[in-house]
Amino acid sequence: MSECFTVTVEESGAQFSCLDGERVLIAMEHQGLKHIPIGCRGGGCGTCRVRVTGGRYRTRKMSRAQVSEIDEQTGYALACRLIPESDLTLRLAGDGPGV
Repeated sequence: MSECFTVTVEESGAQFSCLDGERVLIAMEHQGLKHIPIGCRGGGCGTCRVRVTGGRYRTRKMSRAQVSEIDEQTGYALACRLIPESDLTLRLAGDGPGV
């Protein structure tokens, strides 16, 4: 049985579950929720940009135009490329670098 993590969106306090190995945005969509804006789902547009404020995670390849190395080191990620390794808390980061 896969492990399941809770993802909390700070602004709304909304929570949803995400299976081990599942991308945050895809998990949210599968549950019919709309807490994070949805764009291309492929790591290029930046619409689903978030800042992880708590928890452990890994990411798949993301566009450097949307998430620079410095952004990534400070917790920014694209939810469509974000895979939790524990419960996560995140904040919506708007659309674009430097937000």
